Amino acid sequence: MHTDVNQLFAALWDDYVEMTPSAAKVHQLLAKGETIINDHIALRTFNIAKVNLSVLAKHFESLGYVACGDYDFEAKKLKAKHFEHPDPTQPKVFISELMVEAFSPELQAIVHGLVEQVDEAATIADNFLYSGRHWELDYATYEQLLAESEYAAWVAAFGYRANHFTVSINHLPGYNTILEVNETLKQGDFVLNSVGGEVKGSADVLLEQSSTMADKVNVAFKDVQKTIPSCFYEFALRYPKADGELYTGFVAASADKIFESTNNAG
Repeated sequence: MHTDVNQLFAALWDDYVEMTPSAAKVHQLLAKGETIINDHIALRTFNIAKVNLSVLAKHFESLGYVACGDYDFEAKKLKAKHFEHPDPTQPKVFISELMVEAFSPELQAIVHGLVEQVDEAATIADNFLYSGRHWELDYATYEQLLAESEYAAWVAAFGYRANHFTVSINHLPGYNTILEVNETLKQGDFVLNSVGGEVKGSADVLLEQSSTMADKVNVAFKDVQKTIPSCFYEFALRYPKADGELYTGFVAASADKIFESTNNAG
């Protein structure tokens, strides 16, 4: 496992940008030469012992991260936790896992078959969190998963890597509101996730979020190459709590809509 938190995030970022070509362009558009602070990253997995949420979390916990919140997404059959580092300038980490047993026997059999192909040793290797797919997957199986759970299909196709990075608007020079950021993105021809509105959340829940729709990238399946939605870029504006400190948690109702950034919008 990594011994340096910055090295881990640099490696995650390099992998993410390869899967999300638009991220580098968004970064350039918003940064204007300044440093962009990453609010959080998100990772996805299955709740099967070999690769579950806690297996991914250990990579961050070994670097000082601690669990700070639990979330339940009933409609999508997901559970999630978020983790924070003692150094508040380090990104937060949001890890979700699919409750596999809540799905059809067919989906359960497919997912267990995928996870069986993962080498136990790979899950504790330094590069596990950005190592991609550890199993064979044909396109028909991907489509079968997609019909039942977009999330299951995404993890099957992309494996282990950051599903998104997030620009901290609070630390973004030249922007005061999420609407200004969204406007800049739209003028730059980026498509925003409009599920539940372009802005998820509000000052009332102390967090506003928006995101681009995922890039489409060419993925090599066992039998064919197909262009499918990969990863997206998110933007977050946090508001102070009563004690004046910025809220550091997540809002389940908003995150639920953010998950839809990887849906295939045509």
